[in-house]
Amino acid sequence: MHLKDYTGVIHLHSAYSFDGRAPIPEILVAARKCGIDILLLTDHSTLQAREEGFEGWRDGILLIVGEEIAPRFNHYLAFGLGKAVACAEREPDLPPQAYIDRVRDEGGMGFIAHPDHAGTAMFHVKHYPWTDWSVTGFTGMGIWDFMTDWQNSLSCRIRAVLSYAFPALFLRGPSPATLARWDRLTQERRVVGIGELDNHDSLKHLWRIPIPVFPFFRVFDLIRTHILLEKPLSGESRDDIAAILTALRNGRLYVSFDHFRTASGFSLTLTEEGREVTMGDEFILHRAAELRVSLPERARIRLIRNGNLFCKSTAKEIFVTLCEPGVYRVEADLKAFGRYRPWIFSNPIYVFCP
Repeated sequence: MHLKDYTGVIHLHSAYSFDGRAPIPEILVAARKCGIDILLLTDHSTLQAREEGFEGWRDGILLIVGEEIAPRFNHYLAFGLGKAVACAEREPDLPPQAYIDRVRDEGGMGFIAHPDHAGTAMFHVKHYPWTDWSVTGFTGMGIWDFMTDWQNSLSCRIRAVLSYAFPALFLRGPSPATLARWDRLTQERRVVGIGELDNHDSLKHLWRIPIPVFPFFRVFDLIRTHILLEKPLSGESRDDIAAILTALRNGRLYVSFDHFRTASGFSLTLTEEGREVTMGDEFILHRAAELRVSLPERARIRLIRNGNLFCKSTAKEIFVTLCEPGVYRVEADLKAFGRYRPWIFSNPIYVFCP
């Protein structure tokens, strides 16, 4: 199966957000320098960037305008909307199920954002976790969020300075609690896992010195979401936006940390008697199927089945024979600066018996 791999960044804020600073043209320049193909913008409770003509192809980058619904807790990323569906400022007590339903009624889809965000007390950053897990109807959830991961490193001021200077060295990967919850949910239905940047380029003060956290050119090579398409994008904005959103809805994607080595070219396929599927797909297992994991560089690979380790290997490519149904996904760690670091987290293949 030959798929076109597009490098995307999901969840970022521009000057259209009350807590953002960067104008969209500046963000696009940074994205171009960092080799980004697709940006999924999520300003707070507004689609103003689209209303002012920014959505679509812009100098080689496809900009898709969504919104972040952001009350005190339970933030939600919504895409494919004709209009903004909720405003946390006007409806602070709106329950999560209500805005999940509104997004669906508008023909859109949504992702639970930074579900285990813990904040950091030292720098007075509030926690913004998802607290209501009784909800239904969401398309997916963030499984790795740069800002959550990075803020977890801010345990003292010296460490904060170092992690600001070298953020890539301090990222530890998705929260085990987040991955465990995602694995439980995927055993009930398809729940798409995405990567989030959640960058605002906001100003903070350290020892009374104003510091931008972070200029976009410094973080666009961190948490990315690679989106896989069967056909190349056409250059027609409307058609290409529809193709990207369809791939997102179906889980045709993987999350990666591309700072040390791009993950472009990673693949996960399952084949039996001429039938072949990939991430996000469902597969009816008749006898035995061959699962293939291929990476652009040798790494430590873990194949996860129903949330448990199924097998592991250190290689550039592995082949595994599957005889049992289950929800299969891949994690890979890349060795950089003397130790293995989290690198790739695939969406699952959903394997069933007839």
